[in-house]
Amino acid sequence: MSFECIRQLPTVNEVRGSLPLSSVQVAEKNKREEQLARIISGEDDRLLVVIGPCSADDEDAVVEYATRLAAVQEKVEQALFIVPRVYVAKQRTAGVGYQGLLYQADSAAEPNVAQGIYQARKLYLRIFSETGLTTASELISGISIDYFSDLISYYAVGARSSEDQAYRQIASGIDVPVGIKNPMSGDIRVLLNSIYAAQQPHRFAYDRAEVETQGNPYAHAILRGFSDANWRDDVQSAHPNYHYDDLVAVIEKYKAMESANPMIVIDASHGNSGKLFYEQPRVIRETLANRKRDPQIREYVRGVMIESYLEEGACSAGEYVRGKSITDPCLGWEDTEKLLLYIADNV
Repeated sequence: MSFECIRQLPTVNEVRGSLPLSSVQVAEKNKREEQLARIISGEDDRLLVVIGPCSADDEDAVVEYATRLAAVQEKVEQALFIVPRVYVAKQRTAGVGYQGLLYQADSAAEPNVAQGIYQARKLYLRIFSETGLTTASELISGISIDYFSDLISYYAVGARSSEDQAYRQIASGIDVPVGIKNPMSGDIRVLLNSIYAAQQPHRFAYDRAEVETQGNPYAHAILRGFSDANWRDDVQSAHPNYHYDDLVAVIEKYKAMESANPMIVIDASHGNSGKLFYEQPRVIRETLANRKRDPQIREYVRGVMIESYLEEGACSAGEYVRGKSITDPCLGWEDTEKLLLYIADNV
């Protein structure tokens, strides 16, 4: 085998012990997760908003962003439940490039996962300690659970992973809500199969042990659009799936599945915005209009996901601008705050 051991990783106990939660914080996290569970089940009619940068690349900038979110949350707490999106690991389309703070604590330095684990936990802990908000993370591997699950209140399974049985099995053992994105192909059958699988108990190998899970009743759908490409000329077309007819069709299939706690989150980025960050507000406005138009859509569509940061757009890691995404482009803060207040007024 060509695997070469670079360094041993710290144990979970070492990492959690060096950056622990207080008993008060544990109680507060449990409280937030009870509220979030009520939103997923439909008992709480606030809209879930998972929002933040494409990737969390700079600790101080991400903490500042989360602090601003917390201030908005106080203004809109009757209408919205905001969960900062803090993705410390990123899947890349071609499998190379910057893969997140977990792998490169310094985007200009060599990868160092051991260092990244401590840096990522410190980031999650700072956000919770300084804002009172627990966070959302993308489910990339068992690392995001083992080292950070006591700080994370929401996981998302990305479009590249939603067909993978391993991710479905892991999601079935997570005790917080897991949103599962439609696959890159856009096949809704695959998405619903993933949700069904995540809600079932499983027995499988995990972390050098045979484990058994009870199923996750809060696994639900994220519609993020999709794209296709003509391999002959590399022309790629974006296909949104947040329009009225799309939602009606997905809801009918969702009903037939008889899922526990059926819920749809609309991802305003990716295929739904044609990868144009500035189109996200338009996607959100139409989503809110569809909720007002149709009681059934209002019943099912109870969350949105937005890519946003301090500065709008994106830059490369080599031309770093504080608070500006070094992966996918994002809304800037001014437009973000306006959008959040608009959502709260029109939910």
